[in-house]
Amino acid sequence: MSSQTIAQIAYLALILVALGGWAMVEFRGRMGFALRAAMAWGLIFLAVAAGYGIWPDVKSNLTQSAVLRDGGRIEVPRAPDGQFYMTLDINGTPIRFMADTGATSMVLTKADAARIGIDPAGLVYDGQATTANGTVRTASIRLPQVAFGPYLDQNFPAYVNEGQLDASLLGMDYLKAFRVELDGNRMTLSRTAP
Repeated sequence: MSSQTIAQIAYLALILVALGGWAMVEFRGRMGFALRAAMAWGLIFLAVAAGYGIWPDVKSNLTQSAVLRDGGRIEVPRAPDGQFYMTLDINGTPIRFMADTGATSMVLTKADAARIGIDPAGLVYDGQATTANGTVRTASIRLPQVAFGPYLDQNFPAYVNEGQLDASLLGMDYLKAFRVELDGNRMTLSRTAP
């Protein structure tokens, strides 16, 4: 343990001793009440900490996902941030994409590329893309299988972005295979045959 860690532990112990001493003086003769109050506050603290820890999972579950309708139509609700997100299975791994009609190609983040078994450090970033944040380098890849609902594409061209990207992008190279309709807070995608 470093000297800084020991000092932090000693400081916390001193605070606990001070609070414990205050509680003993304040609740003298009413220790049962003090213990119940301490237990209640401890449980409240644990509940808040647990809620904070699982909030990202709860938030993603609260967000509506795409729904497959009759005739192979896929309805995607608009997310609270105003974007449309879709989860595609890339080589059997679910990857969340943001629909981006301003992007030409399907672009994966380095993290998503790693999730599907591609080593981003081993790629050759010899391409360039112009984004709102400037020019970034890209690496060309081929995805053996891309599945969205009942639709399967094989050997699909995509890129891995070398720069920082918040989400993988689903560009027009993929979206043009669908008939895309926007109706308020819903995007509907359909193809003639799966």
